[in-house]
Amino acid sequence: MRRLSHFPLLAAVLLAAVPHPAHPLSELETSQIRRFQDYLRICTAHPAPDYAGAAAFLLPYAASLGLRTATLHFSPCKSKPLLLLTWPGTDPSLPSILLNSHLDSVPAEPEHWIHPPYAAHHDPATGRVYARGAQDDKCLPVQYLEAIRGLQAAGFAPARTVHVSLVPDEEIGGEDGHEKFVQSEEFRALNVGFMLDEGQASLTDVYRVFYADRLVWKLIVKATGAPGHGSKLFDGAAVENLMDCIETVAGYRDAQFEKVKSGKYGPGEVVSVNPVYMNAGTPSPTVRILLVTLLYRFSQCTLIQ
Repeated sequence: MRRLSHFPLLAAVLLAAVPHPAHPLSELETSQIRRFQDYLRICTAHPAPDYAGAAAFLLPYAASLGLRTATLHFSPCKSKPLLLLTWPGTDPSLPSILLNSHLDSVPAEPEHWIHPPYAAHHDPATGRVYARGAQDDKCLPVQYLEAIRGLQAAGFAPARTVHVSLVPDEEIGGEDGHEKFVQSEEFRALNVGFMLDEGQASLTDVYRVFYADRLVWKLIVKATGAPGHGSKLFDGAAVENLMDCIETVAGYRDAQFEKVKSGKYGPGEVVSVNPVYMNAGTPSPTVRILLVTLLYRFSQCTLIQ
């Protein structure tokens, strides 16, 4: 595993969080929280994330710190921007550092929230900020940029160039975001030697550092059978042909789940198995078969090298 050349950068990212409520907030800390709230008030939840609003906030934010900014597009509609922010190093020949985050978030159900999910309410007594995306993961871009601000104020200049990538569509698979980005010439030109991404949120001042992530495998099972009228019983139905597969996968899933329930294994030590999609129908009016498609999602923790 590659080591980070400049520990101050990693330390600054970890420490650039909402201050502990036990002490009065400084002017800098107050402004950091305000910027965090401003970002949280931009709704980037699916199915209609306001990526343009997020870009309009983040690009001037980064430019105010003297960072180079670029907007990349990997979708034909060009409505899913990938923002690339760059802090040049003193030795650009060295492999660079990439700090990654995503712009989008999952939907919120306002009726289940103490405060409106896009109001970004700040409770000074506890230090908490209530908003969709506060943990996953709009905190990260603000932490990255405030860490850079703090390091600049301390006179620190990185030897390696530092890039911050803010990608779209992470919550729905990242096909038009990070997936195409890492396959692009723009990514190869960054010469990335070390990458830092999101981890698990913490309710305390103790930060867990993760060295592995889950690798996802998608298993698509297709079963065919003779179609027939719904009022009749007949042999060879597509779902009937699919049952052996469903029962086999369910048995494997149960065995993995029992390992976790026993307390001897953690969630990261087993293979998770979940059905995520099922579809049935005839391929065309002229094809006399019924097709059932089932999508499984397998994931296993894999060491990041």
